[in-house]
Amino acid sequence: MDRSVTRRLALTGLAGAGSAAASLFAARGAWASLGYAFSGPAADRGLGFAPPAACTAGTRSSTAGPFYTPLTPRRDSLREPDTRGQPLVFEGLALAHDCRPLAGAVIDIWHCDEDGHYDNRGFRYRGHQFTDAAGAFRFETVRPVRYSGRTPHIHVKVQGEATPVLTTQVYFPDLVEANANDWIFRDDLVMHLDRVRDAWRGRFDFVLPPA
Repeated sequence: MDRSVTRRLALTGLAGAGSAAASLFAARGAWASLGYAFSGPAADRGLGFAPPAACTAGTRSSTAGPFYTPLTPRRDSLREPDTRGQPLVFEGLALAHDCRPLAGAVIDIWHCDEDGHYDNRGFRYRGHQFTDAAGAFRFETVRPVRYSGRTPHIHVKVQGEATPVLTTQVYFPDLVEANANDWIFRDDLVMHLDRVRDAWRGRFDFVLPPA
């Protein structure tokens, strides 16, 4: 066989193998674990949230940004002894695409501090927890503030025991001007927000796509 033909066939084979390897890597990446051991649902949080009557195809994903830290502490409160920010309770449901609650799903959140800085050495305003049998989660934290180029937001990663990871960001509805000037902001990632005594209470339900 002509050497040039042989070389072309060899290169074609290598390209095919590389493509297959890339596809396998992509598939594995889509199912990559956040690294937390799934051990069943958390204790009942008693939130009593009703799931929506109809779910979307899935919550919109968004960039994790450069400040994600894996394997955060498991905790319900991210507030620190020296916290100066406005208290916020961030809660909601993790749901499958058909609105069934995802019991024991992991919710991993992180956001900037009262001065617009991320803690990249420790776990200030970082933490994860697992949903209860109703798919509910509840974090006590503070409202993040605006920093250069970004409207205030909370970063979130969600994963059920049998679902891919959802990475997204959640926004505040009372910051219309700041939201409008942020190119990453999306309307469908705005939480429901109200005031309860001396704290803010925000709810967002995460819908994960089918496997």
